[in-house]
Amino acid sequence: MTSEMKNAWAAELEGCLRDNILPYWLEWMADAEGGFYGRRDGNDVLHPEADRGAVLNARILWTFAAAWRQTGDDRYLEAARKAYRYFEAHFIDQREGGVYWSVKSDGTPADDRKQFYAIAFAVYAYAEFYRATGEVAVLDRAMEMFDCIERHSRDRRLGGYIEATTRSWEQIADMRLSDKDANACKTMNTHLHVLEGYTGLLKANRTPALEEAVGSLLDIFFDRIEDHESHHLGLFFDADWRRQDREQSFGHDIEASWLLLEAAEALGDPERLEKAMIHTRLIAEAGLEGRCHDGSMVYERHASGSYDNEKHWWVQAECAVGQAWLADRHGMPGQLDKSLQTWRYIDSRLVDHTQGEWHWSVMPDGSVNRKDDKAGFWKCPYHNSRMCMELLRILRR
Repeated sequence: MTSEMKNAWAAELEGCLRDNILPYWLEWMADAEGGFYGRRDGNDVLHPEADRGAVLNARILWTFAAAWRQTGDDRYLEAARKAYRYFEAHFIDQREGGVYWSVKSDGTPADDRKQFYAIAFAVYAYAEFYRATGEVAVLDRAMEMFDCIERHSRDRRLGGYIEATTRSWEQIADMRLSDKDANACKTMNTHLHVLEGYTGLLKANRTPALEEAVGSLLDIFFDRIEDHESHHLGLFFDADWRRQDREQSFGHDIEASWLLLEAAEALGDPERLEKAMIHTRLIAEAGLEGRCHDGSMVYERHASGSYDNEKHWWVQAECAVGQAWLADRHGMPGQLDKSLQTWRYIDSRLVDHTQGEWHWSVMPDGSVNRKDDKAGFWKCPYHNSRMCMELLRILRR
């Protein structure tokens, strides 16, 4: 790829970030009374009464803190502070510790269970906000969240992390993140985002406990979660690490391929980094089995062998980043051209150039999905903003 092509692509990504994604959240999702609204549906109708999820609000905080660190635009730091103040006031459980899963539109708890996926995103967000501000109270809260996960979720006997507890850290029957998930004790998804949060915190505040936890998580991924025949990642496991599914999630594979390598690089352990270089390439190549000729990526392959051909926004974003990491870290320059092709698909099919932000997905028949949210409990500015920022770093390096 020529320098001219890289510069032109970088300009497009900069425009998507600063003129499409972030203004949508600043102008259409910010609540004048505090925080951010919980939902705009697929037709861009605001639902001000919708519950507000901890994952969404942590991702908003991470996005604007990261955007300020990359661009220096003070509007983004102001938005990050707005998100931080609301999260502190309404999502932090002052009595039991940790964070509530969701709150009502008035800020009172809606679902007070402790989902460690959500607490991991709080770690991720607070670590990034600390890197933006240097405020010690922010770092202290991030470390408090890290301690919550280590104390209440980590399985010291069999390894890894359990999914959820009650508000007061007791066993809970239903551990699922959503109705689409299996009710499993341990999942790839939660482990990936615990690792992601810990990697961000390690960059902000290297401690022996964090180094040990990141190293342990890398070992779990390569020894337990990765299928050593197909190199796809298993999704659901029982407490003893017996796999409970046979699906292949292409988006999670390609996302994990670069997040795992990022963690190994941050850790700096030569043996684990060498291992990560081998395994993450294999995991990425397994994920790319879901890539189509037009640069898009399908959602998953079912246990039956049939495919879910919906093109979700987050899967396309992670496909673009994963391919760029293959080019940048694994010496596969052709993958950068493939990443550009994925971006072309995103820009032409998913980006809403009229109202801003991206649509949830493109359906198998080629139509835009408007039945799912434009912004909501799971639809956030994190995957797509991070894609823009990560690709910009690679293109400009």
